[in-house]
Amino acid sequence: MKNILEKISYSHLIILAILLGLAPFFPIPHSIEKINMLINGNLEKMIDIFDLIFHISPLFIIIIKLILSKIIK
Repeated sequence: MKNILEKISYSHLIILAILLGLAPFFPIPHSIEKINMLINGNLEKMIDIFDLIFHISPLFIIIIKLILSKIIK
């Protein structure tokens, strides 16, 4: 897994996290809508849970890559 993460550049991940995290841009981004649903306890449907995971997955990949780079070096 470390080799795969090393091949992906931070710039590509940041662009992907911004575009996917804020898509669709109008009226409200899905990730913000789903996080609000999670906070309010309304995140019950499997499609909503998948949608949240899908839209914030690039952010998690960036965090994992940062953690692995700090631990290994």
